[in-house]
Amino acid sequence: MTTELTSLSLAEVARQTREAARQLAVCSTEERNQALESIALALSAAASEILAANQADCEAAKAAGIASALYARLKLDEVKLRGAIGGVREVANLPDPVGVVQLHRELDQGLILKRATCPLGVLGVIFEARPDAVMQISALAIKSGNGVLLKGGQEAVRSCQALVKAIQEGLSQTAVSPQVVQLLTTREETLALLKLDQDVDLIIPRGSNSFVRFVQDNTRIPVLGHAEGICHTYIDRSADLTKAIVVTLDGKTQYPAACNAIETLLIHADIAAQFLPQIASALAASGVELRGDERSCRLIDAKAATDADWTTEYSDLILSIKVVDSLAAAIDYINTYGSRHTEAIVTEDSEAAQTFLAQVDAAGVYHNCSTRFADGFRYGFGAEVGISTQKMPPRGPVGLEGLITYKYQLVGDGHISATYTGAEAKSFTHRDL
Repeated sequence: MTTELTSLSLAEVARQTREAARQLAVCSTEERNQALESIALALSAAASEILAANQADCEAAKAAGIASALYARLKLDEVKLRGAIGGVREVANLPDPVGVVQLHRELDQGLILKRATCPLGVLGVIFEARPDAVMQISALAIKSGNGVLLKGGQEAVRSCQALVKAIQEGLSQTAVSPQVVQLLTTREETLALLKLDQDVDLIIPRGSNSFVRFVQDNTRIPVLGHAEGICHTYIDRSADLTKAIVVTLDGKTQYPAACNAIETLLIHADIAAQFLPQIASALAASGVELRGDERSCRLIDAKAATDADWTTEYSDLILSIKVVDSLAAAIDYINTYGSRHTEAIVTEDSEAAQTFLAQVDAAGVYHNCSTRFADGFRYGFGAEVGISTQKMPPRGPVGLEGLITYKYQLVGDGHISATYTGAEAKSFTHRDL
């Protein structure tokens, strides 16, 4: 936890955050936006301290033999930091999600019902590596009127402490209490956080498959997140092959550690002999290791894929390749092996594209573009708290709309339910206002 809170129990910290969140929920739009601008200024002023802390984390992680995918997420350079600070300001510019009247209805004369959006309360966000998540999630939490308990991985503890220190200093200059953003730092606190079902309203885990599943299996608090990012790109027989190469390369190599990078490339049998050598050459030039099925290995130099490869999120420069006989076979394969994250088709056949978009079961289904677009910032959400692959909303990149709920507000003038029951019951008007 932050230095001044080390003498408090986690339950006490959570209660402080809940009280601060209640006060935040009634702050005006302008006050919350001013808080975000103050945070952005404080982060900019503390940039050298934040980057130095991250450098120390990176050096320690390297010495400990951190996996390359985790190291890529841990690294926070000047460009990444500047982009994240810009993201805080982008969130401030988004429409206020709190207090939006979704339903306004007269039940009877003088009896008026409203359904209005409101914050969830307190978020518990647990993440591995990615210190930039501190800035994204804090900004979204404040804009949506929520408090947040942040728990970063041990590999990012210095970075997270420097970031939260700057965020709290920024908030101290505003109407928003610094206690709406709190940092937890020990492994023991992770388990304790999962038990705070009376004080925490939503858990958002961001990390490896096993980590997210562990969280899901060890809490009664609702969990928003995804366990895996096994994404595919399918190259249809009617694909523009030049376009297919560009889209595939971006999906695999632009940021292979991301959960929206592709892990398997599916290719229609009719174009495999023509396309596979081209894409294999382009991928090899980018340092990608190829693992192919039997038909692929006859056409290109690739390691033989095992059954495990089709269900592995590499988060690295490794790509599985499979030849399929039809669009239907590609869709069936994706719905069998995919993780409902993001799936793409490359084709000039609009009917095939529409079939793919309609039948593939995923939070994001794309036509002729890279899976790397599955991102809250790129969707115009300002940032994201995470990506959800559950069927119930919110689904896909989750921004502000995933951090609010709603309540029904009914205002009358001495109205009682008995008036509307029995032989002489009065009728409701049910008139939308």
